[in-house]
Amino acid sequence: MRRFSLIGRLGPDDKAKVRPVQADSDVFEIDFLDGDQRMGFGIGHALDQLASLGLQPSERGVDLVVLAALVNAGDTRVSRKLNAQDGWTREIDLYVPVSAADAWAPSAESIGAMLRFLTGDRWRVFFRNRTKRTQTLTLAPKRLAIDGLTKVSLLSGGLDSLVGAIDLLVEGDRPLFVSHYWDSETAKAQSYILDRLENRFGKEAFKSLRVRLGFDKNHLSTGETENTQRGRSFLFYALATLAASAIKGRTAVDIPENGLIALNVPLDPLRFGALSTRTAHPHFVASMQRMIDSIGLKVELGNPYRHMTKGEMVTKCADRPFLEKIVANSMSCSSPAKARYKKLSPRHCGYCVPCLIRRASLAAGLDGKDGTLYTVEELNKHVLASDQPEGEHVRSFQLMAKRIRAKPSLAKILVHKPGPLIDYPDEIPDYADVFRRGVLEVSELLNDVRTRPGG
Repeated sequence: MRRFSLIGRLGPDDKAKVRPVQADSDVFEIDFLDGDQRMGFGIGHALDQLASLGLQPSERGVDLVVLAALVNAGDTRVSRKLNAQDGWTREIDLYVPVSAADAWAPSAESIGAMLRFLTGDRWRVFFRNRTKRTQTLTLAPKRLAIDGLTKVSLLSGGLDSLVGAIDLLVEGDRPLFVSHYWDSETAKAQSYILDRLENRFGKEAFKSLRVRLGFDKNHLSTGETENTQRGRSFLFYALATLAASAIKGRTAVDIPENGLIALNVPLDPLRFGALSTRTAHPHFVASMQRMIDSIGLKVELGNPYRHMTKGEMVTKCADRPFLEKIVANSMSCSSPAKARYKKLSPRHCGYCVPCLIRRASLAAGLDGKDGTLYTVEELNKHVLASDQPEGEHVRSFQLMAKRIRAKPSLAKILVHKPGPLIDYPDEIPDYADVFRRGVLEVSELLNDVRTRPGG
């Protein structure tokens, strides 16, 4: 097993000797400042956008984004197959230049534990002070601050964040939407949704921050790639925290995610570890909040939909007619590019876990009015092979629903499988119930769908 050490640098005068804790690790350096002393990799663009809104974030918010960018670099440019003895767990050390190392150092161990929970890898994080020249990386506002922003909300381009955006705007909030993208399909979905929201609610109803941040072979020469990307939510939350730190007072960041997918209880034993993502799991959100508090940022993370199924979110959407008009252009699929293998344009596959939950939610909440393009349009057209991708998750949902119907109390046990819920002990019954309802919601979609091995 190889250990990787990623060292963050800030421009030509950042020449401090950084000795990796593990001397035989593979060392790679990433310079976050370009020749004009501007932050690169999309961070500078984010700071530009905030300055154009009259907003100047905290330097510790910038620190957090640099840390998250290094996590993203390791997560996407270090292959699990090539570097993990167990086929999954990598070992990565990060050396992060920050505005105040003393403020960050006490959280180093807990940050490593949080990242291990999120990605399944062994992370160690080390902090050092920025150079004198780079003590201030934020940009002075280019105008008076935008008045009346009430909160920050993540806008991924997916169905949940679309519902969250509509609900906020109908209720009279004036949010700053934060989006992160790397691939073109996600970018298209975000642009479309923001355009439709502007047409429906007006130009001054909200503001938006969109950031393209990632690393290719020209940025980090490991010669490797990794597509699992379990750490991307850390980057997404970091960007939202950066934005929220620029708004006066303690600012809320909404994470719109239905309870079933937030918990992501494994449907069968094969979905532990590698296949069990923790993007919005309550324990990750709570761990992230503790880190934010420890560095002194007045930002409050929260998921207002954590006790609702996706179908319930759709049903209770504050403007369902508007949602129905634009929902087909939101993006829920885990890998829309798979359609190219069938010589189709990128679209929802229709059979991955996010697609099944999406289809079930629209069947329940919009009476089946689903204009989404799916690679597999009709799940009940023929028998699906349960040992192949098109039938694997369908069968898993069917078996889990059978278990839950036979013994509803099983949900109270299974809900603890993907991670601890000790951060919110009073909410455990609600989490168990949303898991039960969510599974049964999907099972309604699959009532007449047939699966069998090699079907």
